[in-house]
Amino acid sequence: MEKRKNFWDKNAGRYDRFMHKDAAAYEQLYELLRPVVRHKQVLELATGTGLIAKNIVNAAAQIAQAKQGNCSAKLHFSVQDMFRLPYADRSFDVIIVSNALHIVPEPEKALSEIRRVLKDDGVLVAPTFTHADNAFFGKVKAFFMKLAGFPLHSKWTSNEYLAFLQENGWTVRESTVLKASFPLPYAECVKREEA
Repeated sequence: MEKRKNFWDKNAGRYDRFMHKDAAAYEQLYELLRPVVRHKQVLELATGTGLIAKNIVNAAAQIAQAKQGNCSAKLHFSVQDMFRLPYADRSFDVIIVSNALHIVPEPEKALSEIRRVLKDDGVLVAPTFTHADNAFFGKVKAFFMKLAGFPLHSKWTSNEYLAFLQENGWTVRESTVLKASFPLPYAECVKREEA
């Protein structure tokens, strides 16, 4: 775990530059998110440098960079373990976990904990980069990112990713693939009824 923290802290500035290249895709993402989060209690996990939270708040090392430029009392940044969240059951209306499920070793465990803290009628928004359906150039880029220490644990196609969410207790109510450096499927999900 310490190795990953050091990687992300060391690369926070690079992360923002990488994300800047995908600015058009992220503008689309913000537009999709704003109506979902409006007037809701929102938790964003794996917020990175805070780009999403800072861009949707008026419609929620890395933690230090996220706190920079925080111009809203509505935003609070803290470091937590997404596998053991310190929140009560059914605490949030919306949970956003963007670009993280492909880099955690056991994403199904993260989804289980998210399910616990999300209200029964809540919404999970889980866009994440997919790597398996990339063109040759994207695969080469992913290879070099891995050499640089980028922790890539799951290589899904966009369809495999949506199926993964469904297999782990979620109904995908809206999805679209945003054009970015890597395919970025936007997945808006609700809890699937227990049988």
